[in-house]
Amino acid sequence: MTDDAAEAVRGRCADGARSSGQCLGPGAGATAEGSGLIRRRQRRWLQGAATGVAVLVAGAVGAGWTVYAKLSGNIKADDAAAAELARYDKERPTALVHGAQNILLIGSDSRAGAGNGKYGRDSGTERSDTTILLHLAAGRHSATAVSLPRDLMVDVPSCLRPDGSHTEPTFSMFNYAFQMGGSACTVRTVEKLTDIRVDHYAVVDFAGFKDMVDAVDGVQVCLKGPIADKAARLRLPAGRVTLDGEQALGYVRARKSLGDGSDTSRMDRQQRFLGALVDKVQSNDVLLDPGKLYPVLDAATSSLTTDPDLASLRGLYELVRGLREVPARRMQFLTVPRRSYVYDADRDQLVEPQAERLFEKLRRDAPVKVSRNPLKNSGDSDLNDPTSATPVFRGNTAAEDSCK
Repeated sequence: MTDDAAEAVRGRCADGARSSGQCLGPGAGATAEGSGLIRRRQRRWLQGAATGVAVLVAGAVGAGWTVYAKLSGNIKADDAAAAELARYDKERPTALVHGAQNILLIGSDSRAGAGNGKYGRDSGTERSDTTILLHLAAGRHSATAVSLPRDLMVDVPSCLRPDGSHTEPTFSMFNYAFQMGGSACTVRTVEKLTDIRVDHYAVVDFAGFKDMVDAVDGVQVCLKGPIADKAARLRLPAGRVTLDGEQALGYVRARKSLGDGSDTSRMDRQQRFLGALVDKVQSNDVLLDPGKLYPVLDAATSSLTTDPDLASLRGLYELVRGLREVPARRMQFLTVPRRSYVYDADRDQLVEPQAERLFEKLRRDAPVKVSRNPLKNSGDSDLNDPTSATPVFRGNTAAEDSCK
């Protein structure tokens, strides 16, 4: 090799051409110690590394799909109720505001199913222990949850029983609708009462509620006095207390030993608790921690029965994704204006025109406000005058501290 040729080879090596095979030198690759073997080893190592990364990625994707499939599979679709509602679609109210959503949340007192038997004997029927109409404003700038008393006297339409027969239209307690005709009958009763179109519905039982609270490591409440309630299985001190799932279930269901013993007092307590639960779930230590978020999602879906459109993680995600930006102070909880039924003090009836004013606001997606002392903020004249300022109803927000 001439000096000029050798210099050309050295130049190519300096330019980094070794990897292309242009700078091997005499005998390279012909012996076990040659750079050809080194290159083959490097290629095998790179190929092995790439294969390992591919396996890891595939495993991660597979695990994600497994989690998604499990959570989606937890949710039960109530196809029978959907079919029954479709039969009466022409009779149902029309949605007035595009983008607004109304979801009926039903807490079932069923003793059937895993984990529910210890709360009482399974009689083969179930009633709506708690029912909330959740209104999500278009644009998702606010959410309003309205409790409907189980003892409220309402017109219940003819409904399909599980055995295929039909009930007669009747004037009865609100929870009769769920007991006799399940979700479809409850939705139709609510729509008849409010003239508000229910877009979705979901039923959760005792075990689901309890597991949800345990999944967020308990929820803090403020107790004005100690509680010793054998029936509710509660023994708690006064002050700030973090309730686990079992305690929380007793706390929101207890009636005679807490407050004034009325269902209204119980619903007020439920609303304060739900506000605290929403605040806990919205906190970053839950939403940003997969180790905490998965148990919450698993608990939230495991005891859930919904309309078919909601019966998947995709359906639930589409529904709640806008709620992430709703400030806690605009997550409102209230009870429909009610008083004791004139013919039976143990039953409830609506207070008019306040109740209709509330329903009218929700139908039009107009704002409402809540306060612990609404009479200080809004008089009857405000509620009667459709041109008045935003009406104020008795309730609370998720941002409120129950100890203050």
